[in-house]
Amino acid sequence: MLCQQCKKHEATVSYVEITNGKKFECHLCAVCYAELKEQMRKKTHGEVWPGFIPSRVKRAKFCPVCGTTYADYEKSGLLGCTSCYDVFKEELLPYIRRVHGKVNHIGKMYGNTDEHGMYRRLNRLQEQLEEALAEKRYKDAGRLNNEIQKIKKSIDEGDGKNG
Repeated sequence: MLCQQCKKHEATVSYVEITNGKKFECHLCAVCYAELKEQMRKKTHGEVWPGFIPSRVKRAKFCPVCGTTYADYEKSGLLGCTSCYDVFKEELLPYIRRVHGKVNHIGKMYGNTDEHGMYRRLNRLQEQLEEALAEKRYKDAGRLNNEIQKIKKSIDEGDGKNG
C-alpha cells in the first residue's frame, strides 16, 4: 500500500480507528509520518492526530500492527497478534491475574508438581498399568504400581510433590 501523503513510498505506519461503526484509516510512509508527527507536536504541544480526528470523538486504543481495538477483544475474546499483549497490557493484566493467580510467566514446571498435574500423571500411570497387565508385562506393572502408590501417598500427605 502506498503512502496516502506522498504516494511514492510504501506505507509503514497505519492508524485505524473505529468509532460508532465508522472506520477511519491513515497509512503513511516513515518519512511522511515523521514529518507529520513533528508538525503536529509543534502545533498541538504533543497531541499527534488532532487534524485527522474530530476532537469531540474519544480516541480508541488500537494495535498498530494488526489494527485490533480493545473493543474488538471484548467482543471476541481474541487478540489479533502478539503485539496486542503489549498494547493492551494495562487492560489485560487484571484478567490474567484473576485467571492464573499471577502475571509472571515462569514456564512449564518439570514433573507436574502441582496437585492437578499429579492427578493427570496418576491417571496416565493407571492406564499404563492396565495395559501392562492386559499384555502380561508383570515387571512393568509392578514398577507402575509402585509409582502410583508414591503419587497417592504424596497426594494424601498434601505436600504437592510427586517423587
